[in-house]
Amino acid sequence: MSAAELAPGAFVHPIRVTWGDCDPARIAYTGRLPWFALDAIDAWWDRHLGHGWYQLELDRNVGTPFVHMSMDFRAPVTPRYPLECEVWPSRLGETSIEFRVAARQNGTLCFEGRFVCVFIVANRFAKQVPPKDIIEVVTAQLRAEK
Repeated sequence: MSAAELAPGAFVHPIRVTWGDCDPARIAYTGRLPWFALDAIDAWWDRHLGHGWYQLELDRNVGTPFVHMSMDFRAPVTPRYPLECEVWPSRLGETSIEFRVAARQNGTLCFEGRFVCVFIVANRFAKQVPPKDIIEVVTAQLRAEK
């Protein structure tokens, strides 16, 4: 992936794709691709908030269940190169957040996706406005769709 393809300050999470991630066609199982994207989003939270979903849910009682996921597959994912997952929030609603993920190997776009979560009080599974610190972090990182 070239620097020209990335926005200034872009967050990219590398994933090592292994033999065990692949099917008999020698490409990553389709079911692994959402896992790779979710791992990258969790890494985005960890980088920008200082902790990921686990701590958010258990330590802060803030859940973010998914209400929408969509992905477009562009090229096969294989173990030949690291999978570089670029992650950014593209929208922050009153009680929801939308992330975009663009995953590349060796400069080739392999998949891109849109992932929408709602903020909840975890132990009650009730919708909530995100905490102020999360609003500040997300707002500072918002980017329009590519």
